[in-house]
Amino acid sequence: MRYLYCIMVLVISSTITTAQIPNNGFETWTTVGNYSMPDQWDNLNPSTAAAGIFTCIKGTPGSPGNSYLKLVSKTVTGMGVVPGIATCGVLDQVTHLPVSGFSFTQRPQNFTGKWQYMVYGAGAGYIDIILTRWDIPSNTRITVASTHKVLPGMVMSWANFSIPLTYVDGQFPDTCMIFLSASGSAPNNQDFLYLDNLQFVGTVTGTGSALSAASNLTVFPNPAHGSFSAKFISPGAEVLTLQLFNEQGLLVRQQKIETKSGENEFVFDVKSLPAGIYFLKQDTGSFKFTSRVIVY
Repeated sequence: MRYLYCIMVLVISSTITTAQIPNNGFETWTTVGNYSMPDQWDNLNPSTAAAGIFTCIKGTPGSPGNSYLKLVSKTVTGMGVVPGIATCGVLDQVTHLPVSGFSFTQRPQNFTGKWQYMVYGAGAGYIDIILTRWDIPSNTRITVASTHKVLPGMVMSWANFSIPLTYVDGQFPDTCMIFLSASGSAPNNQDFLYLDNLQFVGTVTGTGSALSAASNLTVFPNPAHGSFSAKFISPGAEVLTLQLFNEQGLLVRQQKIETKSGENEFVFDVKSLPAGIYFLKQDTGSFKFTSRVIVY
């Protein structure tokens, strides 16, 4: 694959694209039994309601506004430390992973808002965003852009943040998934992440020609259980090293493959890995890509 190149022209503007994230200021909440849920945002309150402990709480006042989102990891009898997490869409109450997002057709430059956070021990919280589109020819969902932001240090009062998105495909998405977590894979009691006034800003536009190493890659199924496959088209032979990293950036799998001219497919075994979010990377030679994979 030494002759595979990506030719991409990108134009970035400072235009603010507004009102794309449902309930982005966490101003509307619905009471369900003995707890409240931020409208259009799922969390683990339904799983912990019987214990009377909740990891997603309405904070007041907002900054600005009337309310904000409080995610706090808490110890629940019989469940251990339950992480403070939320997703804009539907959350799997067993795996603690997002299973759906919301309709979204823009190409923003950055994800912005206000936050406060603190981690009591190892394993920082994080923010994940993935923009995807359905590809009819391959009958699979393809990543357009993504970001994985590990929360650095601590922020004990409201502060502005801006997180850039990395684009790997020149087309427009149809779906956005936002996943917020107060803790890493080993949550600590009272880890917290407060958020308010989320929005996407800027616009990345462009057209691609020739084959893009990133957009040429298709990972399926995603989410994956036991194993996943990846397909890509190569104009020639090359030995590549594939690496799978967990959300903390630790290498958990490594595999070498020999490509051939034309369509290639490989299978990655993840049966022994815990459920979570992983990143498949390949950056040897001229063929480079990073793809987000959910394992359940």
